[in-house]
Amino acid sequence: MTEFIKDIFQNLEKIKEAGTWKEERVLQGKQGTVITVQDKKVLNFCANNYLGLANHPKVINAAKKAIDEWGYGMSSVRFICGTQDIHVELEKRISNFLDMEDSILYVACFDANGGVFEPLLNENDAIVTASLNHASIIDGIRLCKAKRYIYAHDDLNNLEENLKKARSAGAKNILVATDGVFSMDGDIAKVDEILNLTKSYDGVLMVDDSHATGFIGNNGKGTPEFCDVHGKVDIISSTLGKALGGANGGFISAKKEITSMLRQKSRPYLFSNTVAPVVAATSISVLDILESKDSPLKKLTENTKRFRNGIKKTGLIIKEGSHPIVPVMLYNAKLANVFSEKLLDLGIYVIGFSFPVVPKDQARIRVQISAAHSEDEIDKAIRSFEEIANDLGILGKSKKDLINWK
Repeated sequence: MTEFIKDIFQNLEKIKEAGTWKEERVLQGKQGTVITVQDKKVLNFCANNYLGLANHPKVINAAKKAIDEWGYGMSSVRFICGTQDIHVELEKRISNFLDMEDSILYVACFDANGGVFEPLLNENDAIVTASLNHASIIDGIRLCKAKRYIYAHDDLNNLEENLKKARSAGAKNILVATDGVFSMDGDIAKVDEILNLTKSYDGVLMVDDSHATGFIGNNGKGTPEFCDVHGKVDIISSTLGKALGGANGGFISAKKEITSMLRQKSRPYLFSNTVAPVVAATSISVLDILESKDSPLKKLTENTKRFRNGIKKTGLIIKEGSHPIVPVMLYNAKLANVFSEKLLDLGIYVIGFSFPVVPKDQARIRVQISAAHSEDEIDKAIRSFEEIANDLGILGKSKKDLINWK
């Protein structure tokens, strides 16, 4: 074993010792509310399949038809020979759905966030970023030469302090970047207030709406709609890989000048194959569903309320809100892991999250509700949570008691 491999091995052992090793459970079959894991059928409550469209019959049929019509892959980047009219059509549909001027596709939202900052900003500019932003935003900012300022989560006073610092330091352009929905807590950013503050300092606002596009807001158009500033945010990044079908693909929506610059200089766009045509065509079918009377948005809202209200009645602690991400707070990392394993035994598939994915002593089970869940499935999940909490003797316990659980 070389020294290089020894170092890697030792670091892997440290991850195991810290209790943060990520074990991948293998799904034996397709995604859905009922999945097969370890030869056992279980209810899935931890997918980003918010609208239940990952294997919706209309979506599957659209995918089959698209394969025949458009083929499998492009074998090239966009500006060489990797663009079909289906890609252009999808970009127009996304722009229309979000009331934005133009959109540009990436193979993932991680790539979109990784490729948006460097082409638009330089060392004379500044980025003010939310402290709990997604890793893709953090990595994208690292690739950019602009000066970075970080404001505390949900702290608008601290945001303004950092805007003042950026202006005082002589920043030519200021871009504020925030998640629209923070994926570990399910809390929605105050996009309207952030936008007002950003504009008062002549800045540009970017919102990553990956956990919102398609299902947050009255028409599913995301956190800008939810916060009554639809069409006013400067840059929106989001994904096709969650509510909008669940395959892959991401995008940036913005003014044409911004998307044009990204087409010229954004490295993940210039040096990666585009989204497969089957994904592009199928994503259009998803938008068709969202804009029809068959939209599953109402059902998702009803299911979310049912689960949130039911879990609260058990006495378990949850993060308040209206988002289908529902963190059941256990605070103790070992407890979260034990709880999730016991839930799996009862046929409920969820994952425990602990440090460093969430802050220390903030361990939780993140439940994600889908429009495809039935009332019976939701009720079974609630009963299972209550049963295990009773078995472990934690109902009614304080945060301090849960942190010290052994």
